[in-house]
Amino acid sequence: MEIREAEGRRLARMKHLTAIISALVFVVLLLTEQITPLRKKRNPFLRKFLLNMSLTVIVFLVGSVAVRNAALLTSKWSVNNSFGIVPLLSLPKWSRLIAGIVLMDLTFYYWHWANHRILLLWRFHNVHHLDPDMDVSTSFRFHFVEILYSTAFRVLQVFVLGIAPFTYVVYETIFACCTMFHHSNVRLPLQLERLLNKAIVTPRMHGIHHSAVRGETNSNYSVVLRCWDWLHRTLVLNIRQSSINIGVPGYQEAEDNRLLTLLKMPFVKQKDYWKSTEGSFPKSNQDDIMKVTTMLE
Repeated sequence: MEIREAEGRRLARMKHLTAIISALVFVVLLLTEQITPLRKKRNPFLRKFLLNMSLTVIVFLVGSVAVRNAALLTSKWSVNNSFGIVPLLSLPKWSRLIAGIVLMDLTFYYWHWANHRILLLWRFHNVHHLDPDMDVSTSFRFHFVEILYSTAFRVLQVFVLGIAPFTYVVYETIFACCTMFHHSNVRLPLQLERLLNKAIVTPRMHGIHHSAVRGETNSNYSVVLRCWDWLHRTLVLNIRQSSINIGVPGYQEAEDNRLLTLLKMPFVKQKDYWKSTEGSFPKSNQDDIMKVTTMLE
């Protein structure tokens, strides 16, 4: 009993630490992208910021009540019953932590891919992508229903992998920080970003994922480690940031980015996502969309 209580206290401290770290990372990135922006803004900052924060507050409320609680309950059961892939590996403690983080990141790659490839899921995930000015405030701009149904994925992920509660909270912290980092509009020195991108997802890499070109949006699904895109041949780097039009072509009107419109959007008739209001389909800025280079510009 005492061991469980101590574990509970440690987990509570980790949750608080996660919140503090995430808030600090958000503020640092928000300030930095005002000083050294990667892409030019297309809309007034304050209006867009308030909209994204409204969606983010709803997402965090739903996520903390549904996703986190369900995942941690499943995690505790997995540990108590030594169930899942990670426990079966019989690794030392810290090796289990690393294995759990890597496997969670890999399986989330498949979940992200599914949200793009399955039309029903894309109806909701589209709310995240149609932001015309991607920056750190876009990081958790999702439809709350997407967060609700992602609970099933998280429970299955934790159950099959056998993720310990401590591992889950550590990955959750890494996941949140990396999500904010690669959504940010921070212009890093090119050589530094190329160096970082050898291991992790960076703003220029993820900027391509938010392109209005369908083939470019359907690339770069990784969240933390970029190697998953390399392994699955979905890595695209040779697109200049200056040529990227952020957003979804069919949803470029001002009324498309209003809170009530976004909340009801998945439940109404969908527009042609990849056809602009002028009737054209944005084309890629490279000859071969699957060609992988180390360019990042």
